[in-house]
Amino acid sequence: MVLFVLALLVGFAILVFSADKFIDGTATIAKNLGVPTLVIGLTIVGFGTSAPEMLVSSIASFEGNPELAIGNALGSNIANIGLILGLTAMIMPITVKSQILRRELPVLMGISVVCYLLSLNGLSVADGLIMLSGLVCFLFWLIRSARKDTSSEPLKKEIEDELPQTKPNSDAWKLFFLGLLGMLVSSKLLVWAAVNIAQHFGISDLVIGLSIVALGTSLPELAASIISVLKNEHELALGNIIGSNVYNLLAVYSLPALIAPGILPDIVLTRDFPVMLLLTAVIFILGYGFGKMGRINRFEGVGLFIAYCSYQWFVYQSAIVS
Repeated sequence: MVLFVLALLVGFAILVFSADKFIDGTATIAKNLGVPTLVIGLTIVGFGTSAPEMLVSSIASFEGNPELAIGNALGSNIANIGLILGLTAMIMPITVKSQILRRELPVLMGISVVCYLLSLNGLSVADGLIMLSGLVCFLFWLIRSARKDTSSEPLKKEIEDELPQTKPNSDAWKLFFLGLLGMLVSSKLLVWAAVNIAQHFGISDLVIGLSIVALGTSLPELAASIISVLKNEHELALGNIIGSNVYNLLAVYSLPALIAPGILPDIVLTRDFPVMLLLTAVIFILGYGFGKMGRINRFEGVGLFIAYCSYQWFVYQSAIVS
């Protein structure tokens, strides 16, 4: 058991380090190729922060643990909103001025609802293909939006400040492959440790995915969001969460559908998905503003954090009872 816990901690540490190098290398390569700043920030960086979830879920699905992959995808979205956005708003209230983010919020809400409806009869290969098609459409729309909103978009300046300094392509590619290799190794280690811990305590792969694994794979978003808000980069903090949640649904959640399709546990449809939908609706309402500037204050951040802790307690209690 000590070995499994140690492997889990080492896996998380390598995963966070590798994800940072992967994002750094990928963003630098894109920057050297002349990709616009907004496009890099909204698509490439967002993909990089969700890469840990993608690798963990794909490995779990290939190894016959699709519930771990499902729990990782949904649990990461719940952690992103409840834990990460909650803590971020508690540190400093988040004001939403970006028109791009205000357009992304209802899109995220719509994607969440569609993924829930697709899940009602289980996940099939067709469902996975629909999600991937949705991802392509979302990226196409996002790139068009980023190319249009360049002058007065506040998100652009924040992304420019956070993008890595220009490096030679050779150094950027080294970071890219180093990060990718590290994420592959750590993801394999994480899945092995998580499955063995779950079996040791007699809990399901779903529970371990919703809790420990989801928290660990969300660490890159946690670090990025807190650093952003400390630098007064509100749009970037929220943008990290929105982009990550879209990728988690359309890219990560599609993997168990494509690799190991099947019926979902009832608890996913009656507990986990509704919690994710509720939290997504909360940030949609708060962030969009509806006639006024979107804002998530400290009190609302506390509420999100309490909601996350309550959910995790309920998951823990359910695991004990079962």
